Amino acid sequence: MSAQLRFGVWALVYGNWASFHHPEDPVDASWERNKRQILEAEQLGYDTTLIAQHVVNPFGEEHDQLDAWTAAAGLAALTERIEIIAAIKPYLYHPVVLAKQALQIEEISGGRFGINLVNAWFKPELERAGIGFAEHDARYAYGTEWLTVVRGLLSGERTTFHGEHFHVDDYLLKPASRTRERPAVYLGGESDPARALAAEQADTWFINGQPQQDVHALIKDVAGRPRTGDPLRYALSAFVIARETEAEAREVLAYQWELAEKGQATWDGLVAKADPKAVMFQTFAKHPHIGTNGGTAAGLVGSYDQVAQRILEFHELGISTLMLQFQPFESEQRRFAHEVIPRFRALSP
Repeated sequence: MSAQLRFGVWALVYGNWASFHHPEDPVDASWERNKRQILEAEQLGYDTTLIAQHVVNPFGEEHDQLDAWTAAAGLAALTERIEIIAAIKPYLYHPVVLAKQALQIEEISGGRFGINLVNAWFKPELERAGIGFAEHDARYAYGTEWLTVVRGLLSGERTTFHGEHFHVDDYLLKPASRTRERPAVYLGGESDPARALAAEQADTWFINGQPQQDVHALIKDVAGRPRTGDPLRYALSAFVIARETEAEAREVLAYQWELAEKGQATWDGLVAKADPKAVMFQTFAKHPHIGTNGGTAAGLVGSYDQVAQRILEFHELGISTLMLQFQPFESEQRRFAHEVIPRFRALSP
């Protein structure tokens, strides 16, 4: 168990993270809302935020979508303490260009930046742009080469790489990080190629929300794979519904399911456009949930004390970062900071 659990929030890049029909949570993916959300999260004591990357909104192209990388640069300049993590799909950026952008945001933030490599699952985003959508394992082969180049450049190394997809000769980027070796590298995905890549090259592996026994099995598998350097850390996504009593929380959960039924056609349309080999969606089918990336399947639904206890149990399994979703987001972000985090700290000082 790591010394201290870090709490993070997902930036509102889609406009919200559950129902588009919630009367108290407008679908608003604007820069202004995201800026207010993350500045308040920092003030409330959250340690990190994740900015998911899509060019178009997968819930419908008629909806706004915040750009991850320009938003990350803006947030890096406006904040003082919170870590900024920007997701990246390797096919969208050449590794040399991306590494340069990442190092610039590292400079802007004063050493608080991280990249989260994800293997794209939303096919129209790449297909309609003419980029093409390669087969699942081929995307990971591409991503492995991509990350190899990026890691070297992020570390300030003079980089030469010749592979199937990239040919880089004697490339050096300056300035490199002035505060540490390089920006942090996160990786999402639960397929076997994703697990192997996480063990080989990531600093932290993101796990989708799911029951504790499943999280334990995933950590055990990846921890047993070959690795050099510091031990791999583990992060978990979760959607939180916490109230004074378990009955109140269950009532809110029931209401969220009612709202989810109104949006079922939208969700079905999203799944139809996703890569069927994406393990994430196979996991979702086993564990119905509210929110994205596993959401309430992590079990953080209950009284303040129950949720704090379950978080402690995840921490004891090896989770070092929780990346959280709520609805309505801003008010529940405050509730969690005021009611659950202090209870967790009391359990795990």
